Amino acid sequence: MRKKYQQQMPLMDSGVNHPHAEDYERISAILDDLSIINEMVLQDLTRGIKNRSKGAEGMSAEQVLRAAIIKQTEGFSYEELAFHLVDSRTYRNFCRIGITQKGFKKTALCSNIKSISDSTMENINKLIVAYAVDKKVEPGKHSRIDCTVVETNIHKPLDSSLLWDCVRVLTNKLVLINSRLDDVNLQFSDHCKRAKRRMLAILNAKKNKIRKEKYKDLLIVTEKTIGYAHSAVSILDSSVFTDPLQATIAQGINEEIKRLIPLAERVISQTRRRVINNEKVPASEKIVSIFEPHTDIIIKDRRDTLFGHKICVSGGPSNLITDCLIVKGNPADTNLTVEMLDRHEQIYGRYPQKVSLDGGFASKSNLQEAKSRGIKDVCFAKKRGLKETDMCKSTWVYNKLRRFRAGIEAGISWLKRCFGLSRCTWKSLRSFKSYVWTSILAANLFTIARSETAT
Repeated sequence: MRKKYQQQMPLMDSGVNHPHAEDYERISAILDDLSIINEMVLQDLTRGIKNRSKGAEGMSAEQVLRAAIIKQTEGFSYEELAFHLVDSRTYRNFCRIGITQKGFKKTALCSNIKSISDSTMENINKLIVAYAVDKKVEPGKHSRIDCTVVETNIHKPLDSSLLWDCVRVLTNKLVLINSRLDDVNLQFSDHCKRAKRRMLAILNAKKNKIRKEKYKDLLIVTEKTIGYAHSAVSILDSSVFTDPLQATIAQGINEEIKRLIPLAERVISQTRRRVINNEKVPASEKIVSIFEPHTDIIIKDRRDTLFGHKICVSGGPSNLITDCLIVKGNPADTNLTVEMLDRHEQIYGRYPQKVSLDGGFASKSNLQEAKSRGIKDVCFAKKRGLKETDMCKSTWVYNKLRRFRAGIEAGISWLKRCFGLSRCTWKSLRSFKSYVWTSILAANLFTIARSETAT
C-alpha cells in the first residue's frame, strides 16, 4: 500500500544542533509547504498499480523523495544510504523515519528512487522555482545562461576495448543460458581469453601494421561470438518452457541478447571503417559504449573530448538554477539561445529584463531575437563583431552583465563538486535525465534554505 506521506507522525528524536542539520530542517519545511509534490511522486510510484490500498506498505512518496535528496547531496551509494538512514538521527528525521521504525534495504531505495521520472523531477523543480519567487529569493528579472557536459559512467571508448566488451558480455549471456535453463544446451566456444589478449596486444603495439593485424583477428572473434548469439536467439524463440520461472529467465536473457547484438554489429562496423579502411566516421554515427549507447561525443572548445550529454542551464542572482535543458548531440550554443529564452518565459510568464550569456551564444540573429522579445539588455561574454551599445544601453551595463555572467560558472562548479553533476552514475538515458534533475533539485533546495537564513 502506497502513501503520499506519514499520516501520523512517528515518534522521532529531537533535532541535532548543527548547521548541516539545520539546513535539512529548513528544506523539510519547504517540502511541507509544497505538499502537492508528494502526490506527483506517488503517481510515479504507483504507475501500473490498479489498487493503491493493497499490498505491502513500503516507502511513502514523501520518504522516497527525501531519500533521493540525501543521496544526491551526500554522494552516497545505495548501500551507504541504507546505513545512514538507520544510523543518522538527522537523516532519519528528515525522511520521517520514527524511533520504532526500521530503515530500508538498498534494493528498496534503488527501485523506489529510480521510479521517479525525469519529467516529475523537472516539474518539481518548477514548483521550487515558483516557491522562490513567492519568497522573493529569485524573481527572474535577470538571467544568466551557460552550457556544460555531464559525463556518463563509461570507460574510455577505444575500439579494441569496445570489441572486448562485446565478446565478454555476449559470452556471459550464453554461459548464463546453459547454467540457468535446464532444457537448453547451447554449443559455442568461449573466445574471451583470445579477445582479451588481442585487446592488450593492440594497446601495447608499437607499429600500425602489427596493430591492424591484431584488430583483424579481434574482429573475427567478435563476429563469431555474435554468430553464437544469433543462434541462441533462434533457439530461445522456438523453445517452450513449462516452468514459469524458466520462461521468465529465458525471456529476460533473450531480450538482453537482442539488445546487445545490434550494438555489437555497430561496433564492428565502425572499427572496420576506422581501422581497416582508414575512414573517418562522423561522431553522430559512432557508438562509445554498449552499456550506455545513448552517450554523445562532446568536443569542447576544440580541445577536450567528453562522453556524456550536453546540458544548458540558466540561473539568477541568487544562484538558483531556474531551468535546465538536456540536449541531444552536440549542437552549437547559438542554436540554444532562443529556446532557453522561451523556456524562461514559460516558467516565469515573462522574459527577463536583462540576460547574460557565454560567448558561444553570440550572433547577430540571436541578439535580434532577444530584443524582439522585449529584453532590454543582452550581454554576450564575447562580442563576435557585435557592438556593446547594440547589446546594452551603455558600456557600463555591458561590463556589469559580463561580470554577472561569471556567477553561472560558479553555480555549475557547485553542482559538480557537491551534487555529483560531473558524472552520472545511473544507467540508461531516462535515469540520466532523472539524475541531472535530482542534482539540480537538491542544490536549489539548499540555495533557498540558506537564503532564508541570511534574511
